[in-house]
Amino acid sequence: MAKLLSKILGRIPIGWLQLSHNRTRMLAAIFGVAFANVLVFVQLGIIGAFDTSIRMTYQPFKADIIISASDANTLSDGSSISRRYMYQSLSNENIESATAVYVGLLSWNLPNGNAASMQVYGIPPESMPFIEPSLRDTMGQITLQNTMLLDSKTRGLDKKTLNEIVSSTQRIELNNIGLSLASTVVIGSGFGADGNIFVSDQTFLRLFPKQQGGTPSHILLNVKTKLKTADAIDSVVSQLRANLEADDIQIHSLEDRIKDDVNYQMTKRPVGVIFGFGVFIGVLVGVVIVYQVLSTDVADHLKEYATFKSMGYKNRFFYSVITEQAVLLGSIGFIPGFLFAMLIYKLMTIATGLPVGMDWSRMGIVLFGTIIACMISGFIATRRLKAADPAELF
Repeated sequence: MAKLLSKILGRIPIGWLQLSHNRTRMLAAIFGVAFANVLVFVQLGIIGAFDTSIRMTYQPFKADIIISASDANTLSDGSSISRRYMYQSLSNENIESATAVYVGLLSWNLPNGNAASMQVYGIPPESMPFIEPSLRDTMGQITLQNTMLLDSKTRGLDKKTLNEIVSSTQRIELNNIGLSLASTVVIGSGFGADGNIFVSDQTFLRLFPKQQGGTPSHILLNVKTKLKTADAIDSVVSQLRANLEADDIQIHSLEDRIKDDVNYQMTKRPVGVIFGFGVFIGVLVGVVIVYQVLSTDVADHLKEYATFKSMGYKNRFFYSVITEQAVLLGSIGFIPGFLFAMLIYKLMTIATGLPVGMDWSRMGIVLFGTIIACMISGFIATRRLKAADPAELF
């Protein structure tokens, strides 16, 4: 290691030699950095799963524009809206087609004794062009009343129970309504619901008797093929807002609506805010641990540094030594932290069903952030050395 660093730095790797001289302290510092990395990785992993699970709720839809109630911050909350907005939107020459969809939450007592919160989608038969192409053939099976599609990744629904449900002719009871299982789909659980169920709009109205057919949850619009660009869709959105001029609705491109949903749940909902603070705490822990190690190291070698200072070495030399130590601690400590975080991700996915996974961008951000945090700690630790007078240190 010393030979490699000598070639890279073009000098004796004093920082590495000082770190490796006291191996117990170095190992404690490395594990401290690894611990901070694990904290940050876990928080970012949950935030990433939060983002992914929110986007998954929109996965079944393929639309350009969505009209929702003004108080709808997410896909499943907010008031219903009048169907007349759908017909008024169709009067715009740039709108090719429109449909109404229904979304609600129901509790389901699974056959294995678990309770699951299910997000229920009410899909009219004529809305197939607004369904993700990979799901259209399967969605065609719910046109019959009292039939349903079940999310096979529902949290709490183990493979044995799922196979029993699929192979059984027994009807599934939801809100005192018996439903027949037509097939399964793969969507995934999230923070807002344990799973998803798809039914026709008529079946949805039976499951939610307070919901009126003339007031859907959302209205989906598709623009004409020649306008399938982000700028053109935004232009149509502006036209619709000007034409409809209603205070009880909001109109967005579907992509903007998803971004607003994610932003709302990340910044306004307690869960998102808590995980954001968790990232900050993880970084703070890492900075404090590295500062303590480097500060102690500076104190232990203050006389040696003073000798260098009396020989004419400038402060930037000492900064380079401490920075070397900080970068080494951050880089080496990142490796066990990353590996342990991967293990935790896998365990969290198995235990919760949430889409917790690692990606290259997150790995790079945490590595870069770790090294920067360690360098900041090193800079703080050198303050005493900068002000020290060599004559006073002997």
